[in-house]
Amino acid sequence: MIQIIFKPELHKFATSSDFVKAFGLESQDLILTNEYIFQPYFGQMGLKSQVIYQERYGLGEPTDVMVDAILHDARKTGCKRVIAIGGGTIIDIAKVLAVAEQETVDDLYAQGTNLTKKRGLVIIPTTCGTGSEVTNISIINRTRLGTKMGMVSPAMFADQAILIPELLEKLPFGVFATSSIDALVHAVESALSPKATSYTKLFSYKAVEMILKGYQIIAAEGQGARIKLLDDFLAASNYAGLAFGTAGCGPVHAMSYPLGGQYHVAHGESNYAIFSGVLKNYRELKSGGELARINSSMAALLGCEQEEVYGALEGLLDTILPRKALREYGVKKEDLPEFTRSVMEKQQRLMANSFVPLDYNRVLKIYQELYD
Repeated sequence: MIQIIFKPELHKFATSSDFVKAFGLESQDLILTNEYIFQPYFGQMGLKSQVIYQERYGLGEPTDVMVDAILHDARKTGCKRVIAIGGGTIIDIAKVLAVAEQETVDDLYAQGTNLTKKRGLVIIPTTCGTGSEVTNISIINRTRLGTKMGMVSPAMFADQAILIPELLEKLPFGVFATSSIDALVHAVESALSPKATSYTKLFSYKAVEMILKGYQIIAAEGQGARIKLLDDFLAASNYAGLAFGTAGCGPVHAMSYPLGGQYHVAHGESNYAIFSGVLKNYRELKSGGELARINSSMAALLGCEQEEVYGALEGLLDTILPRKALREYGVKKEDLPEFTRSVMEKQQRLMANSFVPLDYNRVLKIYQELYD
């Protein structure tokens, strides 16, 4: 059994200029980023690298249509290396760029894991949630299928992952909130996965600890307190990425994808909408084992009894990002059986990592409980 996967080299720099000096960006490098990120930090450096701004191809999380358009323009650059500087959307697209030549997104999905790396890949996250700088999965909204799906291949690992806390300083609080909650979900789901190991759990539990302690400081001192914690949150996100890169995520992610795909809810927020519902149903089915251990750990951090842990957790998270019922996103009751069918048919890669098996009726029950 694989204990933990370490693929990219991991680097850390205090500033973006330190990174540029160390990596010597050239004309055959293609930077995929957002203009609002690139200009303040890299715009005055006179870089020879070619640049593609993702937002010029569409807003929100990556769709097959958006990625196909970027692939078309990236081919014209003849680039040898892709530098991804951004959040989850940028990183997911950059991984596809690293393995694509003439293929469309649908072509690449059809190849399964049998992809080959065509270009070097350097990933620099600018949020504290994705963790995917150290994983080999890209999540694309496949609009023709009506859901998000993962594209997974060993060829999609970055060659180098770069942490630069400076790049998070201008992150709006809302993005900080959704991305860091996503990291918390990564940490908890990977800890509860049947594929978790003693090594992955070291990273999972440390990420949970760092995120919850950080949230307690923010709840006490206000949103501005996050600035002094950005290094910790970036590290926690990376720890969670290392954990789920081996152990995998589970039903929270699987059940969030129809919500995000159909109603365009941000990934971290859609995970948060599902998170406590899955945990509560786990406890109904099996209260012992790893679930009891992580509940005990979170209860100690939150200063409550184990029986009260989910209420205390929701109370803290609501100070960071108030949770909404599914109906508040426009979801209709008649959507719930279709959401459930989509999860059971299209998300078995994730459902296989459930703490306990969840069947159609249990998944539908969770959606129904989260509706109002």
